[in-house]
Amino acid sequence: MDFRAMDLTTLAAEAFQYGYPLLTSLAAVEREGGADNTFRHQRRFDDRANANPDLLHSTARLDLSGGPLWLRVPDTGDRYHVLQFVDAWTDNFAYVGRRSTGGGEREFLLVPPGWAGREAPGAQVIRIPTMVTTLIGRFACGGADDATAVHALQDALRIEPMYPQVPLDGLPHPQAGVPEDLVFFETLRRALAAFPPSPAERRYQRRFAAIGLLEPGTSPYAGAPRELRETLRDGLEAARDQLEEEATTRHAELVNGWTNDLHMFDFNLDFFEVGTMDTPEWTMPDRDEAHVMRAVAARTGLWGNHAYESVAPTVHKDAAGVRLSGAHRYELRFPEPPPTEAGWSLSMYDAPGSFPVPNPLDRRAIGGGTPGLRPEADGSLTIRIQHERPDDVANWLPAPEGGFRPVLRVYEPSQAVLSGTFQPPPVMRL
Repeated sequence: MDFRAMDLTTLAAEAFQYGYPLLTSLAAVEREGGADNTFRHQRRFDDRANANPDLLHSTARLDLSGGPLWLRVPDTGDRYHVLQFVDAWTDNFAYVGRRSTGGGEREFLLVPPGWAGREAPGAQVIRIPTMVTTLIGRFACGGADDATAVHALQDALRIEPMYPQVPLDGLPHPQAGVPEDLVFFETLRRALAAFPPSPAERRYQRRFAAIGLLEPGTSPYAGAPRELRETLRDGLEAARDQLEEEATTRHAELVNGWTNDLHMFDFNLDFFEVGTMDTPEWTMPDRDEAHVMRAVAARTGLWGNHAYESVAPTVHKDAAGVRLSGAHRYELRFPEPPPTEAGWSLSMYDAPGSFPVPNPLDRRAIGGGTPGLRPEADGSLTIRIQHERPDDVANWLPAPEGGFRPVLRVYEPSQAVLSGTFQPPPVMRL
């Protein structure tokens, strides 16, 4: 194909879809702040930055421009935990944790792209695809009484540079003087140079030379003629509208009213380190489709993990197709608890956002680890969902007065979950 003859508006729209995950991820990394190669820990469940009532998080921005890093993980016993590695392009390329590497004390050598050093005895090498990478740690926590033990595990995480005296490059930034309506393309140009992808992706990127994204040195956008600015701006606007449409339609079909995208994060096709699965079941067969899903995932669930690590189906409507509301009472009957190797929970969130719902019991989730949870004699389990406090609170998940959405989280899901044999039951209005 002669890319010089391509419609530049269409090419600009493709560039937005292609680069959106990269720039969204880098912007999130910058918002996180903190020092490079240092863990930042979330300690409390009432922190609105941590909306998961099962896990406490530890995150780190890895910058390997100064050379390899040592990662030391403490003995976590049988506690569920995972350290998820996400490269600058939002590809999940490694998992260290209970499922993949066990719970004993572990040491890893994280090496940058092109590293040709010798492997380290006693440490497992993880090859990092991009110089800047996000590390997301999650530790199961059974509530306030268990938090001190989790804090000790968080504090025992260690990242140490092999060459601490070497300065770091940090994140790329756009050249000054670029018109505001072209800053996206300038930022993407700098990011493409800083974080080159796999050879297959580099071949794909050649198409963007026609709009200046592969230009080295001085920005081609600083003095771009008016016609080019209008063309690129039109492509950008069209692509943003298209992404919003894709974000609402590119999902798996509802099952009993639940959205459960088992394969939304299967877009990594090139880099597979410890804990990832390079199999047809867990990779997308079409690279163009992978680009679309990567953008949708960045828009709707940035830094989510593969389903074989955990799943989180959500539901907005009852069995009759009516939106859930605290004005009514509901039941959710599981013929059997969700099959899992590491636990499950049903969490409650308000409908407008993604935040837990305060309630008199201080119960933001109910699940296999909830004290006093009572199954039926036949092994089934019925969860009562309502706003008013019932006489028996053992199986009660409190709801807000208005709209709400439950999320069913299953950690290390069994094959029945991953194959769709197990399906979340419908929410029945009483």
